[in-house]
Amino acid sequence: MTTPSNNTEFLQAVFAGLTEPHRPFVLGFDGNPGDRKGWRGDAWQAGKTSTENASLNWYFSLAVFAPEDGYHRQEKHCAGMYGVLLDDVGTKALPLERLAACPPSIVIETSPGNFQATYLFDEVQTDLGRVKALNQSMVEAGMCDPGAKSPPTRWGRLPFASNGKTAPAFECKLVEFHTDRRYTIDEIVERLELAPPIEARKKAPGRKATVRDVEDGVYVPRPEENEVIAALKKRGLYKQPLGSGKHDVSCPWLHEHTDQIDGGAAYFEPTALFPVGGYRCQHSHGDKYRIGALLEFLGVTFQAAKHRPTIKVEAGELHRIVDAAEAVLAECGRYYQRGGLIVSVNTAPESGATSIKPVSQPALVRALSGCASWLRYDARAEDFVTSDPPARHVQVLFDSERYEHLPALTGIARQPHLRADGSLVREAGFDAATGLFGVFDARLFNVPAKPTRQQALQALAELRDLLTEFAFASPADEAAALAGILTAAIRPSLPAAPMFHVRAPQIASGKSYLGGIVSAFAGPGTPSAVAFPTSDEECQKQLLALLLEAPSVVVFDNLTTDLIPFKSLCSALTEEFLTGRILGVSKTATVGTRALFLSSGNNVGPVKDMARRCITVSLDPQVETPATRQFSGDPLQVVRDNRERYAALALTVIRAWIESGDEHINCKPLASYGQWGAWVRQPLLWLGLPDPAERVFGQLAQDPDRETLGRLLAAWHRIHGNRPAMIREAVSAAETGFADEAKNLREVLLEVAEERGEINRRRLGRWIARHAGRIVDGLRFVRASGTTSAERWAVESVMSVMQVSSSRPVESVTDDETDDEPVEVLL
Repeated sequence: MTTPSNNTEFLQAVFAGLTEPHRPFVLGFDGNPGDRKGWRGDAWQAGKTSTENASLNWYFSLAVFAPEDGYHRQEKHCAGMYGVLLDDVGTKALPLERLAACPPSIVIETSPGNFQATYLFDEVQTDLGRVKALNQSMVEAGMCDPGAKSPPTRWGRLPFASNGKTAPAFECKLVEFHTDRRYTIDEIVERLELAPPIEARKKAPGRKATVRDVEDGVYVPRPEENEVIAALKKRGLYKQPLGSGKHDVSCPWLHEHTDQIDGGAAYFEPTALFPVGGYRCQHSHGDKYRIGALLEFLGVTFQAAKHRPTIKVEAGELHRIVDAAEAVLAECGRYYQRGGLIVSVNTAPESGATSIKPVSQPALVRALSGCASWLRYDARAEDFVTSDPPARHVQVLFDSERYEHLPALTGIARQPHLRADGSLVREAGFDAATGLFGVFDARLFNVPAKPTRQQALQALAELRDLLTEFAFASPADEAAALAGILTAAIRPSLPAAPMFHVRAPQIASGKSYLGGIVSAFAGPGTPSAVAFPTSDEECQKQLLALLLEAPSVVVFDNLTTDLIPFKSLCSALTEEFLTGRILGVSKTATVGTRALFLSSGNNVGPVKDMARRCITVSLDPQVETPATRQFSGDPLQVVRDNRERYAALALTVIRAWIESGDEHINCKPLASYGQWGAWVRQPLLWLGLPDPAERVFGQLAQDPDRETLGRLLAAWHRIHGNRPAMIREAVSAAETGFADEAKNLREVLLEVAEERGEINRRRLGRWIARHAGRIVDGLRFVRASGTTSAERWAVESVMSVMQVSSSRPVESVTDDETDDEPVEVLL
């Protein structure tokens, strides 16, 4: 069949043999179809109707119409159907693979990954009721957009056209074109294993009986036993299960087998691609008897064969219907709740990357139609008939603030992971105890059940071999890199973990390469680097969008500025959840923060509140041109090629420490990261390495805010002593005094609150209030009590308990804002 080069050739091939006065309709226009109100179109006549401007949205009808006072695209004027069209294949409907048993005549890609498939009839069908019934059977089988209801008046897209729904417009693509493939309705039904159209059209006998009487009259649970299997057993035709939903059965038409051999027949349970299941017999009549024939023989309706729960849509029962809808979503095991949204775990076919995706309202309609059979009362049929999930009920479920049945999904684990008690979850799939969905092949991760210290040392030695050619500035930096590797291996198991920043004095020092090695322990694939945000608002939007999909790693690569402590980033590093409004979602959502945060940069690093939230790894090649160095190995590729083995080594180190039951090694506490310290910091100390958090405490001491506060406290104290003073008094003393103390105070006040060369008192007051109580060099600001309306501040000297009588009670306190070392203070 010659592929057409324009829409005219396409239409001539589809409507071969068409004679006047019957004509199909075509419609072309510019812009977004969603904005268009008029859809009348024009009757097409070869050689007279132009359809050649491929930049327009072009549509055509598979129905042809007879004239009556002109041409009208109305069902009553329809003279016949040349075929039936499946829309939204691959998105709202099942993928193209489902149609392999009966290849479509035409396939057009109308938007990325979204297809329109057409089956041409072997002769023009004038029984419109039968065509409608075929269409309904296809909809019920999940092969078409559930909204496709009226084949005679339905539009399909032409191939040489643009889809204006997207920006920029998508250029439609003709994927398959075989107008010699023409089928009878019976052939389509048989090969696609659809419900017989006659059953879809008429009131099905016994359908009402499939809705069992239950207390609430809305939800009918799925029968415990598949009704097809039950019927096979009742007739003595069932033999044995074969696994994976396949069952060995006796063929009901055994008498047609050569020598009446009883073998070669199998029943297949329903799947996403085959909602009513399947039947195959390897004998010569195999093409004659398929699932439709088996169900007719057993007296089982197609509705019952789907083996699904049933939801009856009744007026006044919205709350129960929505609750039942959520229950069937939870029962199917493919949908979860996360941060107030309904989500699913998806793996991209092109990259193999697994992520959490929010379920949109259209996708929710498809999910609910696949998880349950929906019935509504039809007054004409005087019975409940099959329907789609009602849009109103779907919207109520979608917009719900809480979900009672859907399990809460914490995140994705891309290797075996730890429960709160330190035990190892070795199986993939959803783990209710942790809320993590494991996406890994458990057979590839060899972690001893109870690893010993010797096994931990051997595992650590192999991990250190990966880092031998990195020029670490100190042994503590190597320990910090190893801590990054261990953190990556168990990040989904940790409520919070510090960020890891790789720093070097010049380019080509191996910063990004080291980050790549650490990332490989978190999951397969190469994470994409994102730009560091420039404002807290941008930071919040960026983090919410990223974390919603539960990435293994978030990478800020090649920073040109210091790691600024944006509020959202600080929260993501110390809190288990981050809440905000996500673009494209009409409600506030809460996302988990269990991703490893990595960054790198030349001579930049964490400042202010980021100082205690970030482990810095310093590299220093100590050569003029690091890019010219020669290396003997490629550890990044080694890890990527053997990721499961190296991740298992990291898990072995951690599990050995947990199994040892040894006392914790004494070290400075790192606030907010208690669990991280227990599972990452302690194992490395236990195995004799330096403290990987050593640089954190150096960063805190070098914090610019801390240094500025220390200077202000000292200058203020030299002028006012312990006496409370108002802001205006301090500013006046700094501006009018001539002594060195006044000059020093003015200098630091300008640094804190300068505006147009003057000291802004309001800004100064806010700065002091933010830092009140923080201790630097034994001094801190305290708010003085009194009756004056103006706020007064005093600098208080904080004495160490070592300097006072041991008979006085003491308490260790930690400043929540800066988390400096605990300071012993007199109560």
